[in-house]
Amino acid sequence: MAEMRYVELGGSGLTVSRLCLGGMSFGVPTPPRPWTVGYDETRAVIAAALDAGINFIDTANCYADGTSEEYIGRALRELGVPRESVVLASKVFYNDGGLSREAIMREIDGTLARLGTDYLDLYVIHRFDAATPIEETLAALDELVRAGRVRAIGASAMYAYQLHNMQSVAAANGLTPFSTMQSQYNLLYREDEHEMIPVCRQFGMALTPYSSLAAGRLTRPGWDASTRRSKTDVISQKKFDPMRSWDEKIVSRVAELAERHSVPMAAIAIAWLWARGVESPIVGCSRPELVGAACRALDVELTDEERVYLEEPYVAHPLVGVRPHDLAELVARKA
Repeated sequence: MAEMRYVELGGSGLTVSRLCLGGMSFGVPTPPRPWTVGYDETRAVIAAALDAGINFIDTANCYADGTSEEYIGRALRELGVPRESVVLASKVFYNDGGLSREAIMREIDGTLARLGTDYLDLYVIHRFDAATPIEETLAALDELVRAGRVRAIGASAMYAYQLHNMQSVAAANGLTPFSTMQSQYNLLYREDEHEMIPVCRQFGMALTPYSSLAAGRLTRPGWDASTRRSKTDVISQKKFDPMRSWDEKIVSRVAELAERHSVPMAAIAIAWLWARGVESPIVGCSRPELVGAACRALDVELTDEERVYLEEPYVAHPLVGVRPHDLAELVARKA
């Protein structure tokens, strides 16, 4: 397998591996994710990722009620990983107060304590908060950066106009801009190509998409699987199953190219993201061998013809991840 490659995340000054290890699979099983794995499994996956050269780990304050952060921090300490050698990202929003200043200041304390560190490399707003003024959110995040508690900030799924508004407010007020965008992007969901990705590139942001393997649907020839996650992940079922009859055509082509290149299907799905310019896709792994399967993407360079072949069956999908428009917010901004 080829050696890991690295890239800078937008204008953040952070250098990360071309793959990011997602932390949603880690922690004490809690609704709506009863499929997460325990500490021993978490540590084994993180060890495999580090051995493969992955230095970028993403989690959130809400994953497994905070135990994802706890497991990640504990594993890094027990594995003897120097703090400066790993790039840690976590998220804020799904908590009391959303993205208010009070909530951000409270939640960063909890995140840092659970991870066992005094700073976070990347702090991501998990969603757009229509209930909190943009200026308040950005000022609070900027305060954390200036205090050295956060090195850079990122955004996650929202409407492109909301991201544009936030970046414009940051520029107008001399506040820290977002360096990354973490929204859903994969061969089965490409709606961000219309507006979100162009806006991100306008502002020099790096792409770190979640669900890069479509919750496992891009890793196996058949749509259904006997895994615990496949059977109990209601969120992913609602997200992907309605478009199954169209998306299975794409899955079949991924399987075909994987056989042609003698790599796992995950490698083809990730290689396609790289071919589309993605800096560091997030890959969730519940077992060490899944890390190796993802890293096989380093051995693949898709031709233009192969990329087009994978993309050709795609049809437009309903938007996923964005929150319903808040009409009061729209009216207030128009005024």
